[in-house]
Amino acid sequence: MKIQILTACILFASLTACNKKAETPETPVAPVPPKEIAAAEKECYQFIKGKDTVSLTLAMNANNANGELSYNLDGKDKNTGTFSGIFIGDTLYSDYTFKSEGMTSVRETVFLRSGNTLIQGFGDMTEKDNKQIFKDGKKLKFDHSIVLTKTDCK
Repeated sequence: MKIQILTACILFASLTACNKKAETPETPVAPVPPKEIAAAEKECYQFIKGKDTVSLTLAMNANNANGELSYNLDGKDKNTGTFSGIFIGDTLYSDYTFKSEGMTSVRETVFLRSGNTLIQGFGDMTEKDNKQIFKDGKKLKFDHSIVLTKTDCK
């Protein structure tokens, strides 16, 4: 009990100390217009094989990546949605939020950048907190079944 009270006091003192404002005024920094960043950092990728098409539009801001992704695979329901993720090295880890069969779903997606391509990673998945995630991110396979090639954005 004494340890819990002591821990709570230390936490409260730390939070209180962090909330004190510095005496020196901050110099305002002029914001960069977001349209210029988005236009300069926009990339488009596409995979076409037979009747299968996957399209991805990627907007970069530092290592953060956001965009639109759509899958139109023969024999499967089309799904289109948005993704938000981050590049760590040459790998893009993201959450893909999409509509399919009248329902909104979230699925973890991983792409490996190799030159002008993004290779989708596949692995066993499970559901956690209403999201499909990979069971083991270290066992992903980038078997080149879906390779998106950089194209001109339309």
